[in-house]
Amino acid sequence: MGILTGKTAVITGSTSGIGLAYARAMAKAGANIVLNGMGKPEDIEKERSSIEADFKVKAVHSPADMTKPAEIAGMVALGEKTFGSVDVLVNNAGIQFVAPIEDFPIEKWDAIIAINLSSAFHGIRAAVPGMKKRGWGRIINTASAHSLVASPFKSAYVSAKHGIAGLTKTVALEVATHKITCNCISPGYVWTPLVEKQIPDTMKARNMTKEQVINDVLLDAQPTKEFVTVEQVAALAVYLCSDDASQITGANLSMDGGWTAA
Repeated sequence: MGILTGKTAVITGSTSGIGLAYARAMAKAGANIVLNGMGKPEDIEKERSSIEADFKVKAVHSPADMTKPAEIAGMVALGEKTFGSVDVLVNNAGIQFVAPIEDFPIEKWDAIIAINLSSAFHGIRAAVPGMKKRGWGRIINTASAHSLVASPFKSAYVSAKHGIAGLTKTVALEVATHKITCNCISPGYVWTPLVEKQIPDTMKARNMTKEQVINDVLLDAQPTKEFVTVEQVAALAVYLCSDDASQITGANLSMDGGWTAA
């Protein structure tokens, strides 16, 4: 019996990267899974069916758009209707854009705040009533080292992640007597499609080669000089779902190779 056997986890932005690692780790721990995210239908179906085959759990996909509150509420309702409950909510969906503030497109600011911050509010708002009713729940938000420190050219992302840290603390206080915890995990640079995709923008913004961006920008901040792995982030999330972690709430847990220690 896994620690999440009989429970259901809804994970946003879970068709690739950290989100998919969360989904697979929680399925391994016994949870049924609601995947969410974009991608080619055949790629999403491949991941969904492999979760079922590999871990002997059930998995469904919600195409909910993280900029649309009604669709986010519908994703939580899908989990409750399909599996009877939503016990774990992982707010992980995120996008990035890099530009100097005076050139930062307004629509990019709005999209990053909507997807990286507001979607977590809407998901939590929809999931908490069921968690309170059942007297158990785990809310995990993917923050970032950028919830604690800033980097140039990332005004929207840094603002959203600082917001996630504040939202996490507030929700933790509100649900503290209901056996529901709310925490955020703040990874440093994790090797994911999102990180890979931002390298060309950073090359352009800083006039650097790819190798310079990786070594002098990305890993410059991490004293270990190593990327965090998606599996490491997912393992911490599964631990937060355990009874051993029931008194960890309102925490911002850094996993950044020492970045924010400096």
